[in-house]
Amino acid sequence: MKCKVDKSILTGVIACPPNKSYSHRSIFLASLANGKSILRNVLLSRDTLATVEACRAFGANIEINGSTVTIQSNGTIIPQTNQIDASNSGTTIRIATAIASLSDKTIILTGDSSLRKRPMQPLLDSLNALGVSTTSTDGKPPVAIRGKLIGGTTRISGSISSQFISALLIAGPKMKDGLTIDIDGDLVSKPYLDATIATMQKFGVAVNVISQYKRYHIPNQEYKATNFVVPSDFSSMALLLSAAVLVGQNMEIDASIGDLPQGDRQILTYLEKLGVKIKIADKITIISPDRLNGGKFDLSNNPDLLPPMAILALKTAKPIEIYNVKHARFKETDRIAILAKELTKVGIRVTEKEDGMILEAPETLKSAELESSEDHRLFMAFSIVGMVIGNCIVTDPDSVDVSYPTFVEDMKKIGANITI
Repeated sequence: MKCKVDKSILTGVIACPPNKSYSHRSIFLASLANGKSILRNVLLSRDTLATVEACRAFGANIEINGSTVTIQSNGTIIPQTNQIDASNSGTTIRIATAIASLSDKTIILTGDSSLRKRPMQPLLDSLNALGVSTTSTDGKPPVAIRGKLIGGTTRISGSISSQFISALLIAGPKMKDGLTIDIDGDLVSKPYLDATIATMQKFGVAVNVISQYKRYHIPNQEYKATNFVVPSDFSSMALLLSAAVLVGQNMEIDASIGDLPQGDRQILTYLEKLGVKIKIADKITIISPDRLNGGKFDLSNNPDLLPPMAILALKTAKPIEIYNVKHARFKETDRIAILAKELTKVGIRVTEKEDGMILEAPETLKSAELESSEDHRLFMAFSIVGMVIGNCIVTDPDSVDVSYPTFVEDMKKIGANITI
């Protein structure tokens, strides 16, 4: 499927969707808790619905009413099936893999063609060291897991994805002997680990930080059922803010920020460095200069900011350099390679590097067909590019159901010229 995107001016109020990471985590933790939890403002997308189905497979009773999810569980893992399909969700398959190790049944975890290319080996090695039997396809899904894991000490690399460590942390309290995790190398996406620990605390579990981002100990303990409100998603908001900078005119973003940590909140600081003025009140509004400043940006802790930051090169007076984000090559797609290839088509001068890219504003804007490779964040970013340039084709609009199912509909309501 493809869509046509023409020049657009965005005016009015758009609501930022709920946070995907906190939706995933709260669903998993409520399913591990003893009792009834009520989760509000939950993002219900392809990814998070995969987590819902995984938790049902582990024995939780889950009811969905609008954006409210009610979960009843007795706090134990009682597999209802021997296979879990995580669809396109890396978060789902990685956390579910660690939870599956708490059972003495063999559970197979798989996903779509994109997910079956994503690395799992560091997590599998860590579980192996704890006595779990695992098999995989060259370190990638499908993976088969058989426990029963009772705990101990394990090591894991932090250089590919923090999701591996989050998965171990979440399973840790359910282990009879507790769990100690040693993280090798420099941990990427650190704020996502903070998000995991913050959510665990909301569900009554303590994590002992022996050395931040290096060593953690989780004693055996019980998750407590709770009521939890998911905040708005700064990963999606970053795309909306980039749209406001590039084609907004009196555009406002309605969001509930909350007090939970979000690494992608850093987009506010980055935009200010580029010369954008941001006002946060009842709504979020921006004032953008005619040309942005340019600058250097380390995205090691917020790789999902790569697409919204890269497209801002359409309006920059000086180059934008993005670095320390090699792990973006292991997302749904190789986002560095695809952004470099596709943005070159519209005239942006791109120098691709192993861990990022340097982007310079185009001398002449060119309409093009932009291939998003079924990557939700790339589709949204390329759609915004099309609104700047006009007469562009963008592939795979259905990919947005991963994180922002109403993106096209919401953007059209404030003036986007998108035709599927």
